[in-house]
Amino acid sequence: MSRSLKKGPYVHPKLLKKIARLKPGDRIVIKTWSRASTVTPEMVGYTFGVHNGKTHINVHVVENMVGHKLGEFAPTRKFVRHGGKIQKALESAAAATAKPATSS
Repeated sequence: MSRSLKKGPYVHPKLLKKIARLKPGDRIVIKTWSRASTVTPEMVGYTFGVHNGKTHINVHVVENMVGHKLGEFAPTRKFVRHGGKIQKALESAAAATAKPATSS
């Protein structure tokens, strides 16, 4: 559900202060835990370190991201793969057969 138009987009006040302190073009990473903050036009060009629960993931904001939330660009779960041991064996066998064909 989206936020009311009357209220406007939510951006953490401390995050706005950090942006205001920086000059345009600074290469400093702004660390934030506020994944719910909406990307505004003032944020374009800056790099944010968005916390995913374990580490900060660097997110460089571009114009297409305006209106989205910062948390959308820092995934919280790591996908490994489906299949387990059998799938891993099949993939390694396929890689082994493909490797000699490209080296000849």
